[in-house]
Amino acid sequence: MPSLAASMDALRAIAGSAPVAALAAAFAERGHEFALVGGPVRDALLGRPVTDLDFTTSAHPDETRAVLDAVSTNVWDVGRDFGTIAANVLGETVEITTYRAETYRDDSRKPEVRFGKTIEGDLVRRDFTINALALMLPDLRLVDVSGGLEDLLAGKIRTPGAPEESFTDDPLRMLRAARFSAQLGFEVGQETRVSMEELAERLDIISAERIRDEFVKLLSAGDPLPGIRLLVETGLAERFLPELTALIATQDDHGRHKDVYEHSLTVLQQAIGLERSRGARAGGDAGAVAPDIVLRIAALLHDIGKPATRRFERGGVTFHHHDVVGAKLAKKRLRELRFDNDTVKRVARLIELHLRFFGYSDQPWTDSAVRRYVRDAGEELERLHILTRADVTTRNRRKAERLDHAYDDIERRISELAEAEELAAVRPELDGEQIMGILGIRPGPAVGRAYRYLLEVRLDEGPIGAEAAETRLRAWYAEHGDE
Repeated sequence: MPSLAASMDALRAIAGSAPVAALAAAFAERGHEFALVGGPVRDALLGRPVTDLDFTTSAHPDETRAVLDAVSTNVWDVGRDFGTIAANVLGETVEITTYRAETYRDDSRKPEVRFGKTIEGDLVRRDFTINALALMLPDLRLVDVSGGLEDLLAGKIRTPGAPEESFTDDPLRMLRAARFSAQLGFEVGQETRVSMEELAERLDIISAERIRDEFVKLLSAGDPLPGIRLLVETGLAERFLPELTALIATQDDHGRHKDVYEHSLTVLQQAIGLERSRGARAGGDAGAVAPDIVLRIAALLHDIGKPATRRFERGGVTFHHHDVVGAKLAKKRLRELRFDNDTVKRVARLIELHLRFFGYSDQPWTDSAVRRYVRDAGEELERLHILTRADVTTRNRRKAERLDHAYDDIERRISELAEAEELAAVRPELDGEQIMGILGIRPGPAVGRAYRYLLEVRLDEGPIGAEAAETRLRAWYAEHGDE
């Protein structure tokens, strides 16, 4: 954490910006309290970039709207029932929320909101002390009612009041504790952690969409592993991602290796490293490469099919078809968490394909096999490269180096074939219209069978030219056309 003087300079810079100064003056003129609150204050004090500006006020929503209408022509309701109004002020998008308190009933997924009267009352109801900080504007008075500054200095996450009350009010805060632990590198206080364990079941009242969004934010952290470990150890992961916790007791073979859970965390960690380094090699800045959520989910869940497929055979353990089973389990779980169809499809495809490469180092593939690998991976090829490389966690250095060299080789061959054959768009020389014209047939199943036949020829032999493709098509149709 920077010095207090430097931190206050950062806060003064935010307060002195034209949009913030205009807002502070407008609210003060109408007799309302107004403050920068929560994450922006925390991040400024920590020397982190401040990207979103959140404000709180004593004004009620209608009063807030009236103030904003005077300084902006672009004002909209974000959640009037929750007291939040947004606006674009001098090019800056801001959200302003009335002082409030909110509580969940035992069986409710939606909070009951009450508006408050003081900044101190608003801060006390917030999730963690490090977020219960406000900079009153325009007088630049820092309000800290629960020791947030001390916790920032100590790198500690705890709730302003009793954690059981905080987590009962909003159970999603337990996931947020894990997320902040990962994002900030802070330790969750023991009392807070115990309450997370005791109240884990309370997470069940939270909607799948809110859980999904918090999980994605955690996975987007520079190092999400501390947060994931916390979710598993407190039993929270069991409430929304039980396939992950099921990996803990699944050994690769007689316990000589890391359990599958530890392996999966290592794969995720290595995938993140490769995501950055390969992004940087592609011309970007490693530190600015956006988190690839599809890749990170696939890395974390790539072996979730192992518990269901574990078999003890001939003195060892096997996991036959765990790739296929895992893809189905991931698809089901991600749909339940309300992930979009594209994400579900891509993650499932990566899990299904993650074993395809292994064995290449023993016997390099034919060009046909390489084409099929590229065809099957489709748009996920780069992610599959990363996932497959990250999946090597063996402590046998010679084996690891052999697999690394083998994958270097397959990437080289893919690049060479792609340059020679436009491999990224493998398709037959003849399309459906040409097939119908040559064979004199109408649209129907026969066209699809003919297309698939020519695609197999293309994959096996590479480009053969339209004339040769027509000859092969006619010969195939003469033999198989009536099937």
